[in-house]
Amino acid sequence: MPFVTSAFQDAYDRLASAFPHLTVTEVAPGEPLPTERADAGPGWAASARFAEDGPEVAGLIARDGAMVEQYYGRPPRPDVGASLALHRYAWPVCLLFTIPAFLSRRVPRLSVDDVAVHLETGRIVVRPRTFACLPGDPAAALPGARVVPDEDALRAEVRAAAAEHLGPVLDVFGPRMRRRGRSLWGMVTDEMVEGLWYVGNLLGEERRAVEELGRMLPGATLPLPGAAAFRELPGPDGDPLTTRDRVTCCLAYTLAENSTCVTCPRTCDTERIAKLTAVPAA
Repeated sequence: MPFVTSAFQDAYDRLASAFPHLTVTEVAPGEPLPTERADAGPGWAASARFAEDGPEVAGLIARDGAMVEQYYGRPPRPDVGASLALHRYAWPVCLLFTIPAFLSRRVPRLSVDDVAVHLETGRIVVRPRTFACLPGDPAAALPGARVVPDEDALRAEVRAAAAEHLGPVLDVFGPRMRRRGRSLWGMVTDEMVEGLWYVGNLLGEERRAVEELGRMLPGATLPLPGAAAFRELPGPDGDPLTTRDRVTCCLAYTLAENSTCVTCPRTCDTERIAKLTAVPAA
């Protein structure tokens, strides 16, 4: 394998090619994030600001609330608005860890001080200081590399890195969402699972993503309490349909009557099959 100078950009570029609404750029340790530059332009926010109960958090919640009101004709409950805002932040952030693990078998450690987001355009800049990789990976020679013994250890690194980044953010959003403990961390589990599952499908590797998530999130891996817990339903043409039950409710049912997501525990299997087959048919 050739020597590498960037541990994650190839994986992030593949993510952007499959899902152009999210672009991630890696900068080297010591290089400034957009929030640390005077010429970066408006719209950037340091992730550290989402770990503080300040204007960035209030602004994100207000913006999502306005979008919901415009679409559904009524504002969301305050706790629902906060939950939607956390989802908007956490879904792409979880991919910062799961995508390079899935595609390159490398896991960055990214504190809230080393990530800048531009949520309106879907741009993220990351500054990994350390990362985990497997024996034999040429990236092991890079500064900040830490070799772990096997695949299970690498999966533990994904869980730990995501928890390290999102823990301070949950401390801020939790009271606004009227959630705590297991419910909050269950939401992180769902964001990790459904983000990689979705992108894996776009990459043409849904089956491998489902299998990897089953190993990465088997359940009872604190602080992440839930499991990927995929299961299959019989499709109308005989092909299996993949589904799962979310660990926590996304509260979509509060926005409109009969509005539940396809992985909601409230959604029966018959309705799931109808929803899963309606999308390809459309």
